[in-house]
Amino acid sequence: MRRCLTTLPLLLAMLPMASLEAQQTDNMVFNPSFEEHRDCPVKVDAIGVMKDVDAWWQPTRGSSDYFHACGSRDCQVPRNKMGQQPAHSGEAYCGIYCSQETYREYLQTELREPLVEGKRYRVGFWVSLADKSPQAVSALGALLTRTRVEDSTWGILMDREARDYGDGMAQYIATHYEPQVQNTPERLLDESKEWVEVGGEFVAEGGERFLTIGNFASFNQSGVVATETAYAPLSGAYYYIDDVSLRCLDTLPAAPPDRIAAPEEGTVVRLENLYFATGESEVLQQSYKELLRLKEMLEAHPEMRIELCGHTDGQGTVAYNQRLSEARAKAVADYLVRLGIERRRLGWKGYGKSQPVVDNSTAEGRRQNRRVEYRVLP
Repeated sequence: MRRCLTTLPLLLAMLPMASLEAQQTDNMVFNPSFEEHRDCPVKVDAIGVMKDVDAWWQPTRGSSDYFHACGSRDCQVPRNKMGQQPAHSGEAYCGIYCSQETYREYLQTELREPLVEGKRYRVGFWVSLADKSPQAVSALGALLTRTRVEDSTWGILMDREARDYGDGMAQYIATHYEPQVQNTPERLLDESKEWVEVGGEFVAEGGERFLTIGNFASFNQSGVVATETAYAPLSGAYYYIDDVSLRCLDTLPAAPPDRIAAPEEGTVVRLENLYFATGESEVLQQSYKELLRLKEMLEAHPEMRIELCGHTDGQGTVAYNQRLSEARAKAVADYLVRLGIERRRLGWKGYGKSQPVVDNSTAEGRRQNRRVEYRVLP
């Protein structure tokens, strides 16, 4: 992995300002300026889940925040709980805490396509320090990974590798991630009136599919500097994030025409990358790419109708699992309607725990049995 540090003059020379439409033409990032959303945000809090913005999520327990012009008083653009700042483009942005050792926030998304080995890419995002931030840092960066990275803690997102030494000896080894692109340590990100870009070039190892934004350095290596802010809702450096981009700088082979094949009538297809919170029916943002793929197939075949089929594992009562499976199937249908699919083309049904595909006696078996499928209708 080859990484680079960037400075503002270089960035401005490399990427002049352009219209939002032009910026997104070859952008590999879904919803790069956070305009697409399922609900207007209502709260900024250290405890909770960012769930209103499409295609983006938090990979740790640190609760990243969403701001939009339609939001509540705490979450509006341009004025909100953390200060006042118009969006870099559009009318929305996200926000993350970046400097505390015991509490951090990050943003994560899945790219449109995996990166190609040996190709040069450029990743960038625009930041502005919130008015009510008591600290500023220099260590903000972008991490590209082949698999989804996540952590159940509130603090720094770490690479926690499980190592088994045999004879009952095992442990987790935690190391700091090294983002491919990181702001230079000499450049303090203390601008609160304007937006500045963090970004740079790197060479892909190949297969990177997930992009994570935040501070991956320890407190002592983050270049933390106190600001003159008299009041802050929470200690630490807080940044607004907007207009994320990732583009290939090398010429890629022309892709073949995209002909989306439709499964035959009666075929049952499992939605592989669909995510729900435990025991809940709300579709999580991690599911965006999978459901967008299904939406595009339905658009390519306007005569096609499907039935969403919800299934659970064997734990819990028959009545509970029946309700949950129905609610999850309907939630997927509702999501597709919000993406533009006519409701008349979508049915849904819950099967509870009545149709396991494997034995429920193991955790892996239960994971496989918890699923939503779709069946192609006549």
